[in-house]
Amino acid sequence: MSTMASACSPPPTSSVLPVQTPPRLLIVVPCYNEASILDDSLDQLLAKLKALTASGWVAADSAVLCVDDGSRDATWDIISRRHEAAPGQVLGIKLAANCGHQKALLAGLRLAADMVDCAVSIDADLQDDLAVIDGFLEQYWQGAEIVYGVRTDRSSDTAFKRLTAEAFYHLMSALGVKIVFNHADCRLMSRRALQALFEYSEVNLFLRGIVPLIGLRQATVGYARRPTSRQTHYPLRKMLMLAWDGITSFSIRPIRMITVLGFVIFFANIILGLRYLVLHYLGYTIQGWTSLALLVLALGGLQLLGIGLIGEYIGKTYLEVKRRPRFLYEKVLGAEDKQAPDAASRPNANPGA
Repeated sequence: MSTMASACSPPPTSSVLPVQTPPRLLIVVPCYNEASILDDSLDQLLAKLKALTASGWVAADSAVLCVDDGSRDATWDIISRRHEAAPGQVLGIKLAANCGHQKALLAGLRLAADMVDCAVSIDADLQDDLAVIDGFLEQYWQGAEIVYGVRTDRSSDTAFKRLTAEAFYHLMSALGVKIVFNHADCRLMSRRALQALFEYSEVNLFLRGIVPLIGLRQATVGYARRPTSRQTHYPLRKMLMLAWDGITSFSIRPIRMITVLGFVIFFANIILGLRYLVLHYLGYTIQGWTSLALLVLALGGLQLLGIGLIGEYIGKTYLEVKRRPRFLYEKVLGAEDKQAPDAASRPNANPGA
């Protein structure tokens, strides 16, 4: 895991480095009801870009892209005002409806793939330390196409969240999902990686599982998340839904586990049946209405669980087959001439994916 470079020091110069000129960077920020913090977050992001530009790490036309995911407050008004004040530095996308964090992030990355050399994704609350971008760029200059921000310290989390988050990563690994431990959605992706990302057209998005599948040269940068007093937009219910989407979108092992369990119970019943048959011929009376009732309930519950799990996979297949767009742009500020190729190829489609 790499250490973070200092934004004040210039980038390395060598004829053998994969990157020779400062790249155009786009910082993609998904926003949902962020009116109370967005101005301050944009001030910090623009100051970061100014420092990176002055030290030669990124090109002067680098920018911040805010993606409004159907906010119900003044988030879009703030994005519009900041774009008018700095049209080359603050860009904006307003989605036609609330699509969720993963799709809002994808919408921003879709635009970035057509515009810039690399893109960094970060949440609007800036809990992820902005210094991690320095480490991202250092790895990018050395040839990495994808750089993951990995949390090295979870002390700012509650004990419950820390325990459940780490259990989730271990579970995903046990189920055979290729996932980066303690990585959320703070990462850098080159244009090549972004273009490869959009070869994956599934509707059920779990970017933490999709991005590692791209391959290419990858690296990690460690950082510690800053504590925040603001209310999270990712409560326990949404985190559980995201985890469930990740499991069912990237692994069929749960169905296989149900199948194996069914075989185990089937053969156990055969053995018990033979045992009770022998006891019957030996003249023993078989007692146990309670145990019989418990066995019926256990088997009934297991069957319902299996049917529900199969239904979940069938439902996901149904959504994928319908091929509905994952998002639609309502307004675009600063890149109006850019349109997602996969949306443009569909008849009567709005820019989206």
